[in-house]
Amino acid sequence: MKLHADAPSSLSTVTGYGPGFIEVNKERHSGHLLLAPDAPPRRWPATSFAALREEDFASLLALRPDVVLLGTGRQQRFPHPRLTACLARAGVGLEVMDTAAACRTYNILMAEGRRVLAAFLQEE
Repeated sequence: MKLHADAPSSLSTVTGYGPGFIEVNKERHSGHLLLAPDAPPRRWPATSFAALREEDFASLLALRPDVVLLGTGRQQRFPHPRLTACLARAGVGLEVMDTAAACRTYNILMAEGRRVLAAFLQEE
């Protein structure tokens, strides 16, 4: 699906997504991805939903988000609360949704000027 955003082009914006890829500012990326408005996309070292660790979420705190969107692939799956407890302790919100919904929600929050971080898991 192609998305059209009204956000300034200097921000990292999801411009499309589909099976196995997310397009950021019209550049296609595969694999697990971290995306913040004011930084280029980067690979997220998480290996899969089933293998998520506390460290995968703790490392997100260095990016100083107000809210983290976790895109869990084709279907919404919730990680165990002990894995994400570090976010709650730091006062960082967590929203869990399928990756397509996370792409759309990211663009909305980014356009509102929110300090959002998207952590996308993509299925092979």
